[in-house]
Amino acid sequence: MSEQELMQLAQSLNERDEPYAMVTVVRVGAPTSAYVGAHAIILRDGTLCGWIGGACASQIVIAAAVEAIATGKSTLVRIANDARQAEADVLQRAMACSSDGMIELFVQPYGSGTSLCVLGDTPAADEARFFARRLGIRLVGSVDEAAVALVATQGADDAQALEAALSSPAQHVLMIASQRKAGRLRELMRMRGVTEERLAQLQAPAGQDAGARTPSEIALVAIAGVLALLRGKGASLIEPIERPGAQAATRGVPPAPAATGAAPHGGQSGTFINPVCGMAVSTAAALHVERYDGEDYYFCCDGCLKTFRQEPARYAAIRRAAASVASR
Repeated sequence: MSEQELMQLAQSLNERDEPYAMVTVVRVGAPTSAYVGAHAIILRDGTLCGWIGGACASQIVIAAAVEAIATGKSTLVRIANDARQAEADVLQRAMACSSDGMIELFVQPYGSGTSLCVLGDTPAADEARFFARRLGIRLVGSVDEAAVALVATQGADDAQALEAALSSPAQHVLMIASQRKAGRLRELMRMRGVTEERLAQLQAPAGQDAGARTPSEIALVAIAGVLALLRGKGASLIEPIERPGAQAATRGVPPAPAATGAAPHGGQSGTFINPVCGMAVSTAAALHVERYDGEDYYFCCDGCLKTFRQEPARYAAIRRAAASVASR
């Protein structure tokens, strides 16, 4: 593919807002078939258009480009077998070819790594999308296509949206929520089988505490957090919320159970952990009571009851798993 054809392809991809990475050979050491200044475009699916050297180098570069497209971070790739000391900002890989040459390439993503999916139909979600467009952050409609997911549901199917985001390939998940709600949702995600490694990629509340109150202010803080993550500056913003009972567990004391025993339907009051949203519901003041598989389930709102009725076996299993953990 000629230089002109590569530039035409890049222009076409930009017009269609399709992510890609431009790869440029910046340094070579003989023997190698690559040459300084050689270009190639690598698409999100790993398709390589152009020439940057033989198969020994191309597969390494394709993998690096696909990652760069996902994260939005450019990188310098060095493929060689010499004893040069590793550098923190250089991706170093061994040269598999018997020729034992050296090649350095710069991988620059375009229209990518700025991919954001905002979940929610709220004023804050609308404002977040507005700010994202102004900053050139590429909005996508599915969390499966996003580098970062922002959950801005604010009370409307929070748990379902968060679980979907955490189950997606998105590298980071942010959620607009208070510290208290974030902590409760983290526990619910654990109940639903989300790993600690994945929860470590959740930033909730989203962004730094700036005293935001209006939807615009809240969205601005959240998008600032998104931008920090896309630029590789977001690690310091994440403040993990300690799991209740964690300190006791480290001292050999069992953690407190997740809920007190729920009274039978019509019996004395108690509390029941709603397996849909994770809230503790008073069995005496619950809005709805649903009997399933010989047990009463107490719900705080119409939405949770509706969601439970759609997959009762699933939420019953979540309830049993949480009770089993609490009894250990």
